[in-house]
Order: sequence, then structure tokens, then C-alpha cells
Amino acid sequence: MNQHIGQADCDSSLMRQKLKADLHRVAERMNLTLSRFDHDSVCLLGQFAEIRAEIKHIEVLASSFYLDCYLSPFTEKFAELTSSVQHLSDRRYGALIVIEREVPLETMIHSGVAVDAKVTHALLESLFIPGAPLHDGAVLIRGNQIVSAGNVLPLSQAEAHERKLGTRHRAALGLSELTDAVVLVVSEETGQASFAVDGALHPINVVETLT
Repeated sequence: MNQHIGQADCDSSLMRQKLKADLHRVAERMNLTLSRFDHDSVCLLGQFAEIRAEIKHIEVLASSFYLDCYLSPFTEKFAELTSSVQHLSDRRYGALIVIEREVPLETMIHSGVAVDAKVTHALLESLFIPGAPLHDGAVLIRGNQIVSAGNVLPLSQAEAHERKLGTRHRAALGLSELTDAVVLVVSEETGQASFAVDGALHPINVVETLT
């Protein structure tokens, strides 16, 4: 497991209180459901579905918060990045955005086309328009600069739960398994936005991230 994931600046007391309250609420619901096993003949499948949905909401909230923590020491363009991901997600444009942190990535990726421009949401989004020359590859960001586009990343062999991962998600996971990079990924099929770090994928809600 990588040790480069920043712990500083992630100790927001307000967020911790929010997550703690949400977890307590789920725990109370689980205890109530458990107590009904011996006293109710009612089908509890609906309760399980509600608990699962609440846990998913908490995961998304936490992921959106920690994404900012992971990126803020390495780029000042967090708002531009999340705005781009939101727009790409809304349009269901597949995207793969790599943010370099402490580990240099030159030897870990097959370099694409040099861009060497400041990060803006307009430029980022234009690189992933379907049919654009570089839309299938990954964009590499270092600091506040888009270094290159159309990069090829190492693929992970992992599978998420019971479903097979698409190429973009395998690429995001693959690089995060080998380096401390944070990789933003947008599904072309569903529009779901996620980020990969330390060999794991986490769903994000870019609307909550922006607020």
C-alpha cells in the first residue's frame, strides 16, 4: 500500500462530525433491523436496500471530501478539475485524468502528445470530446499544467466486485497500483465519475465536491 497519500489537511472537524453522524444513523437502522428478526414476520429486504443506499451515500460524500485532500498539496486547479469532470459526466464523455503527486510518472506511462498548457476546464473538456484525436488516452497533469494528452497507462488485472472493469477504469487502477498518482475517470457508458488512488476506485459526486 502506498504511503504517499497525504494525511495533512484532511482532518476537517465538520466533515468528521457529518460522517460520524451518518454512520451512527446507519448503525441505529442496522440495530433496529436486527431486533426485528426475532419479532417480525415482515420481509426485511426493503430495509437492507435502504441501508445499502445510505452506506453508498456516505461513501460518495467521504470520497468527494478526501479527493480534495489528496490533490490540494499538488495542484491549485482542483475547482477546474472537478468542474471538468462534472461537465464530462453530464455529457457521458469518457475521460481519464492523471494528477502526478510525489512519484514521477515518465517511466510508468507511454507518453502521448505534449500540450504544456495551464489547466482550464475548457481545454480539458475539449481533449475528451468523442472523435477528438486524443480522447481515448489519458491527460497528464503536473502542478497547474497539462503536460500531455493521449497517454497510455498500465492496465490493472483487478475486477471490481462482480463486474468486469472497462479499459479506462483498469488503466486508472493500474497506474494507482504502481504510483501515488490520483486518477480521475469518467465512464462513457454511465457518466459515473470516480477516482483511483492506492489501487482502489472510489465514486465521487462532483456536485457535492464543488459546493
